[in-house]
Amino acid sequence: MKKIDLFAVAFAAIGSATTMVQAQNFPAKQVRIVVPLAPGGNLDIVARAIAAPMGDAFGHQVIVENRPGASSLVGTQFVAKAPADGYTLLAIANTFATVPSLMKNPGYDALKDFTGVSLTCLVPMALVATRTLPARTVKDLIALGKAQPGQLAYGTSGAGSTGHIAAELLGQLAGIKLLHIPYKGNSAAIIDVIAGNVQIMFDQVSTAKPYVDSGRLRALGVTSLKRSPLFPDVPTIDESGLKGYEEITLNGLIAPAGAPREALARLHAEVSRIVRLPELRKRYIERGIELVASASPDEFTAAIKTEFDKKAKLARDTGMRLE
Repeated sequence: MKKIDLFAVAFAAIGSATTMVQAQNFPAKQVRIVVPLAPGGNLDIVARAIAAPMGDAFGHQVIVENRPGASSLVGTQFVAKAPADGYTLLAIANTFATVPSLMKNPGYDALKDFTGVSLTCLVPMALVATRTLPARTVKDLIALGKAQPGQLAYGTSGAGSTGHIAAELLGQLAGIKLLHIPYKGNSAAIIDVIAGNVQIMFDQVSTAKPYVDSGRLRALGVTSLKRSPLFPDVPTIDESGLKGYEEITLNGLIAPAGAPREALARLHAEVSRIVRLPELRKRYIERGIELVASASPDEFTAAIKTEFDKKAKLARDTGMRLE
C-alpha cells in the first residue's frame, strides 16, 4: 500500500512540475479568443485589434473565433468547459455579468467558472431621442416621463442588452416608468427611433454619432462620468442631474478558472502593452472607444464581481428577468 501511495505522490509531483514548466513557457502554441457574438461589433473588432500584435509578440498565431448564439451563451458556455491552460480565452462585454442576474440557468457561473485576464476597452453610450420628442435635455425627458408614466418607449437590441440595462437604471434613478420595446438588433431599433415609432434608446457613441450629426436623432446625454470626445457638447447624464449615473460598455478577456497564473500574467502584459500603442489608441478613440487595460488579472476579476453585484441589485430592484 505504501509503495502505491509513493508512486501516486511521485506521479502527482511529475504532473505538477510539467504543468509549471508549460506555464513558464507560455505560449507554446496557438491561442484562441472566442467572441460569443457575430463579427463586426465592437467586441469582435477590439478582440481582432489585440489578437494580431499579440500573435506577433508570442511567435504563435492568436486567432479570433466567433461563436454567436443565445445572447452570448453559446460561446460563453463553450469556453467555460475548455481546458484551463490559458490557450482558450473569452472576449466579454457587460452582458457576461448581467445575464446570470436575469436568467435562472445561464449555463455558467460568472464568478466561479472564469478568471480575469484584462480589461481591453471602455465604450460609453449616448441617450438619443427622435427629433419630434418635446425633450431637448435629460431633465426634459424625466419631466415627460413623470407626466406620462409607462408611455415613454425605448428601443433596445433585446432583453438584457446594454441598452436595456442603461434605460432601466435611468428609470430607477429618475423615478419614472419607461416602456421597453426589444428588437432583434440595434440597427432595427434605431430605425424605429428615427421614424418616431419609439421615442428614445441608448446606443454606443460610435454608432449613434452619424445619426446625430445628420440631424436624424438628438443626443440628450452620454452614460460616462466624463463627456465623450465624439460629443463634446453633450452633457453626461450625471451632470444633467442624475448624480452617480454611469453605465459604460466594457470589453475584456477572461479565461477558464484555474488557468496558470504565469499564463495569465503573460497574456495581461501583452494586452497592457498593445492598448498603449499610440497609433492603435488614436484609431479607436476616434470611434469613441477608449483602449485600456486592467492593472492586473486579479483587478479585472474583482471588476467582474463588482459588475455582477451591481446588475444583481438592479435586477432585484426593478424585477428584470430573462426567460
